[in-house]
Amino acid sequence: MLSKSLVFVFCLALFAGGSATAQDFEYIGATKCKMCHNKPATGQQYKIWSEGPHANALKSLTSEKAMAIAKEKGIADPSKDASCLKCHSTYARIDQSLNISLKEDEGISCETCHGPGSKYKSNTIMKDQAKSIENGLIVPDEKLCKECHNEESPTYKEFNYAEAVKKIAHPVNAGN
Repeated sequence: MLSKSLVFVFCLALFAGGSATAQDFEYIGATKCKMCHNKPATGQQYKIWSEGPHANALKSLTSEKAMAIAKEKGIADPSKDASCLKCHSTYARIDQSLNISLKEDEGISCETCHGPGSKYKSNTIMKDQAKSIENGLIVPDEKLCKECHNEESPTYKEFNYAEAVKKIAHPVNAGN
């Protein structure tokens, strides 16, 4: 009986250790991403994001259209409602104990699509995609996008992943 208990405790410790590792990726916010991803030589990803729909997703909840939809749904303020914020605010959808410097007003931040950046943000790691992925980088795909771009949204339109990706493209320039 003692040996079964020890095996159980050992397995539990391994599982808990794996969970702790997965939890140790923290959110750093778009301002930190901007430091490297806003240079013309590397593609100005931050600038492209900041002018696009994801950066402005939270602001869109204060529009007349959003307020009208919210009223129809019995929602007093869509910019404060959890059912709206889950897809319009990275800040609102994350565990705040994992937040280092993500700001409330970022909308859909870099880290919703690319994962918490605390471990992969260094240039040494970012130059190696495999190392970046080991350190929390997510390579976004259609499944990730459909977490929000789906029939649950009251403004849902058919979602064509290939076309949508073109509209928000912000590639890293080759050789950088």
